[in-house]
Amino acid sequence: MRKLQFLVCAVAMMLFVGVANGQKKKAAKSKAKVAVSSTLKVDVAKSSFAWLGKKATGEHNGTIGIQSGALTTAGGKLTGGEFVIDMNSIICADVKDATWNGKFVGHMKADDFFGVEKFPTSTFKITKVTAKEGNNYDITGNLTIKGITESITFPATFDGANAAAKFDVDRTKFGIKYGSGLIGTAADKIINDTFNVDVKLATSK
Repeated sequence: MRKLQFLVCAVAMMLFVGVANGQKKKAAKSKAKVAVSSTLKVDVAKSSFAWLGKKATGEHNGTIGIQSGALTTAGGKLTGGEFVIDMNSIICADVKDATWNGKFVGHMKADDFFGVEKFPTSTFKITKVTAKEGNNYDITGNLTIKGITESITFPATFDGANAAAKFDVDRTKFGIKYGSGLIGTAADKIINDTFNVDVKLATSK
């Protein structure tokens, strides 16, 4: 009788331990899923978007404000994201004369260039992320300027919280052809088809 009771108790204990372990594993998996995937909001105050445009006789540089954005991660690795650029916030940093600076920025905002009255924002949305060694990635995404969307690919870094990338943009693909290699035009009027951007995105959970 005692042996039977002992066996019953042993079986009951095994079942209890098995159920408890199963519940612990399910809870661990559930927590892991929560920890693995996350969305990081771009801190626009700590982020920056710098630009550099060149022409035959010189160059100009400045910044544009980031309006909003977010990055998605899994296991600490970058998986996607997007951000919005406020085209009305264009600043030229190298033209010091206030009058000429105003004229330059005004031309950048005009239809010849970014047409910001009709297209007040530009966007970039990641469509593919290829993780490489360390914090390095190859990013492919859709860049939209003046209502025209083009796919571009460029290298970037992501350290788990902050992303950074430098890449060239061919403005002619977005219908911006002012001063593009005009034959017979004065050299100082010929503007490179590409301009460079330097993006730094700081995030907060």
